[in-house]
Formats: sequence, C-alpha cells, structure tokens
Amino acid sequence: MDLSKPHTQANLEAAFGGESMANRKYLFFAEVAKQVGNPELAKLFRDTAAQETEHAFAHFRLLHPELVIDDPATLSEAQKQALLGRCLELAIEGETYEYTTMYPEFAAQARADRDSGAEAEFQEQIDESKDHAGIFRTAAKNFGLLTPIEQHHAERYGIALDALHGKGVAGEAAQPVAGKWICKLCSMIYDPTAGDPDSGIAPGTPFEAIPDDWRCPICGARKASFVPYREPELLAVA
Repeated sequence: MDLSKPHTQANLEAAFGGESMANRKYLFFAEVAKQVGNPELAKLFRDTAAQETEHAFAHFRLLHPELVIDDPATLSEAQKQALLGRCLELAIEGETYEYTTMYPEFAAQARADRDSGAEAEFQEQIDESKDHAGIFRTAAKNFGLLTPIEQHHAERYGIALDALHGKGVAGEAAQPVAGKWICKLCSMIYDPTAGDPDSGIAPGTPFEAIPDDWRCPICGARKASFVPYREPELLAVA
C-alpha cells in the first residue's frame, strides 16, 4: 500500500475510526439490550462488534505495515523490542494529542455552545435550549476531566517505553499524591481542589468526606472503585 497518496491514507484513517467507533457503539447497544432483557439482540450486537474490530484491524495494518507480524517465531529479540517500542510511541502520540489539544479544544467549544444554546430566540425553543445547555455543560465538564486521564495514560506509556529500552522497571511512586484518588475502571482522577460541583461535592472537599453513594462522573463507578493516586514512575532494576 502506497501511503504517499494523502487521500488514500486519509480514507484509511477515517475507515479505521469509523469501524472502531462502530465496535464501541454496538457494544453499548449490546449492554442496553442486555439490561432490557433481550439476550438474543445483545449477542447480535456483540458478534457484529467483533466483526467491526476485524475490519478496523485490517485498515490499521495497511496504515502501519511496520507492525504486521507474519511469523512471531522468526523474530529476534531486537525486532520484538522494536515492535513493542513502536506500539508505545504511537500510543504516547495519541494520548498526548488528546490531553494537549483535543480535549482542551472540545471543552472550550462545549462551553461556547452552552452559552449560545441557552439564549433561545423563540419561546418554544426555551426548554430544548435548556436541555442542550445542560448537555453541553456536562460535555465541557467531561472533556475537562478526560484531559488529566489522557495525560496519565501518556505518562504510563512513556514509562513503559523507557522500561522496554532497559532503563528501569515500570511502576508507581511509593507514596500517593496527597488528596488525589483514581478510578480503577476509567482512570478518572478526583482532585479535591476541584471537587465535583455538579454532584454536590464542593471544591476543597477531601475524598474521604464524599458520601459513599457518590459515583464517578465519567463511568458511574462507585466511590469504592477509587484508590489513592500514585504517579507512574520508572523504578530502578532490583
């Protein structure tokens, strides 16, 4: 595949994104079907999601032929290291873009849309505009919460890449960051300086003082799913 042709490369990237999104969308639909008691439809959605994954993988192999493995048994240790290193480099690139550019821009746009959407020109649009304003406000909040998550992911991948190159062992700091807790399911980081005002948790509220029925604003996990946050750290080889 000649990726020097920009249109074909852009189309492959769009196709990979579309198939990837379809996979997650169908898994979401499967969960809905399961919750309302239709296991047959849930299975159909899951099966189709798996097929969409294979489609996405086919596109990604064309985009990154350097990661295609014909026979793992023939690879030298250096070749294996190079493959894993490339995977980590791409992961760091993606996560860094998300926390430095994508989510900050999305959050700013969501805030702007909330403001314009709240000012309805016609009376019959007021309720709908209020709903939209609420949606955009939540989107802005979620985009803001995702920014440190993606930074955390990028830092973990960076540590893993250093470990792959023999510079140490991937691990975590011995002491947690004071006051911060992280969700084990989605990596949302609770920062007491920000709190969670939309859930009634005022800024300055320590995690220990949050009610037990509080849930993660990103994935809905219970408070018990959070653990003290420790920064990724490259540890010395024992």
